[in-house]
Order: sequence, then C-alpha cells, then structure tokens
Amino acid sequence: MAVTRRDFLQASLATLAACAAPRAEGPGAYASPAKPSRILILGGTSFLGPALVEAAGARGDVVTLFNRGKTNPGRFTDVEQLHGDRDGKLEALRGRSWDVVIDTSGYVPRIVRMSAELLAPSVERYVFVSTISVYDESIPPGSDEGAQIAKLTDPATEDIRANYGALKAACERAAEGAMPGRVLVVRPGLIVGPDDPTDRFTYWPVRLAEGGEVLAPGTGDDPIQLIDVRDLGGWMVEMAGRRATGIFNAVGPAARTTMREMLAACQPASGPKGALTWVPAPFLEKEQVEPWGDMPVWIPAGGPESGMSQVSIARARAAGLRFRPLDETARDTLAWWNRLPAERRAKLRAGISRERERQVLSAWAAARKGAG
Repeated sequence: MAVTRRDFLQASLATLAACAAPRAEGPGAYASPAKPSRILILGGTSFLGPALVEAAGARGDVVTLFNRGKTNPGRFTDVEQLHGDRDGKLEALRGRSWDVVIDTSGYVPRIVRMSAELLAPSVERYVFVSTISVYDESIPPGSDEGAQIAKLTDPATEDIRANYGALKAACERAAEGAMPGRVLVVRPGLIVGPDDPTDRFTYWPVRLAEGGEVLAPGTGDDPIQLIDVRDLGGWMVEMAGRRATGIFNAVGPAARTTMREMLAACQPASGPKGALTWVPAPFLEKEQVEPWGDMPVWIPAGGPESGMSQVSIARARAAGLRFRPLDETARDTLAWWNRLPAERRAKLRAGISRERERQVLSAWAAARKGAG
C-alpha cells in the first residue's frame, strides 16, 4: 500500500518538560549555561506556539510574539505581541534585540532569509522548526540527521503543497546562511496532544471512546513515531536557553513503539468500549483504505516510505529530549476534545468515516467467513 510523499507532507502542513541535559560535544554543544532568556517567537499562537510560550513562561523567560494578529488574537494577554507580516512587513522587529528567535512559521526560504538577516545582528541564536519531511522519501529505517535530503527541482518555486519538505530544507539553509554557526534546526515528525488542529492522533482516543468494533490497521506490529507538543515545546525552550546549535530529529517515543502499543495506550483513557479488529494491509489496500489519511499515524512497515516513521532520535535524546507516557497524552487529548464546542466535535478532521469503517469491517468479516 503506497503512502505518497505528498500525502505525508501535506498532512504535516496543518500543524505546526524536557529534562536538563549534560554538556554535549559537536552539534548541539551549549554555548552558555541555562538561564532566563528574551525569546522572540515568529508565529506563536497555534498549537506548538502556545506550548513554547507556556514552557518559556514556566522557565522565567520573557517572550515576545510576532505575527499577523489573526489567529487566536486574545490567547496571550500578558505577552508582548508585535504585528506585521513575514513577507516584507517586518518593521516592528527593527531596532529590537532578543537572545533567541524561534521560527515556528517559516515555509519559504526567501521569507525565512528576510527575518534571519534582519535579526542576525540582534539575536544570539535562530531556532528553526523544520520537519522530518525534509528527508528523501526513500530513507531507510533508522536514518539520522545525515540522511539524504529532498531537493527542489525548481529552485524558484514557492509552491508549499507540492514541495513542502524540500522547501523546509531550503529554509534551513537560508537560516544558516544568514547566521552561520548560530542556528538550531529542530525536525519534528507528527506532533500530537491537546490543541492539535489536525485530529490525526486525536482520532484514536476519540474513536475508541465511542465504542463498538474499531478498525485497526495492519497486524499491530508496524512502528509509529509521534511527539507530545508539550514535550517538544519544553525541550526546545531548554535548548534555546542553552544556546544550542545543530540539527536534531525530534520525534518519539524513546523506544520503538508499535501501532498496537499506541492503541493500547489510548484505551485506558477511552474506557473499555472499543473492540479492535486488526485488518491486514493488503486487504485495506484492496478496499482503498489509505494509511495516514484514513488510518492516522499508521505507515505500513516495509513500504517505500516506512523510514519516515522510524528515524533515529539518538542525538535529541542525548541532548535531553524526554517523553511523557503515551497514555498521558491520550488522556489529556481526549479531555481537551471533550471540552470543545459541540460543532467542533461534530466531525473529526482526520480518519475514516464511521460509515466507511463499517463497510470495510463488514467486507473483512465476509472475507474471513469465505476463507473459513
């Protein structure tokens, strides 16, 4: 069953309490001890941004947000907010200085270069939020930060949907070009948890809580990778405080985790309502049930893009990245979901529809009966 690179990259478009780490050598080496910082966040009002703001506030950092003022404008009333547009309207940043800038909203190298060059004289570090989608689609399982990077066929393109990963890689280079030796690149995979606007991981605890027979993909042994937004935000703020540099894959959990283990972690939060029926990947392919889209989080092992759910996180773990238990993420995600307005909860933004799920489960039951 093919998961196209474009499917993976387009899904990534919708998103965007680490422990102290020992001093490191090479990439990520700390230029100063951890201490409160003045942090500028480019973006900062959606999902990862609020996690960064909250982690920075808990640490005693002073945060300034720069954005257009359109997304969740009233969320942070006690944080300085500067308004403008990254595409040429950066006047609010001129004449100001910060210790660190965290770029959560850079997708086009030309635009990243503008902000990085403007801020280069007035900040110590530029933290760029990239993605594991920068890697070539054929990377093998276990690939680290040195894996093959996706290339732009047209260096002038700014078509994000068609070139998301390659553009992000070019953004990394743009930041480093403006501030050589002063850039920290963080490459997350699937970011999950409360406030996730995509409902990708959210689909599973919500679906299990609804009860009945639940379609589960594959054998259960396919590996998954994801990271709680609060773990990612906390670690990034700590790394910013240490003035770390280098490139880090930032996904989890710490050890290899299967789809079965992830769903088992979701069940305590959801209650003993949903009964899982595992349906093999070849049958799902025949029924046109797509990995990642219809079955969120899941990428079949052994497929052409299976390396995308099995990247190495050894470097980030050595630099202090830690993970809360998956059942805690599931519990908190479901609790957040249940507090949302009814109109938001009326339809999940990811996952197979209930009607289609019933059809596939019925077809699988008939196939098994016929085989018996």
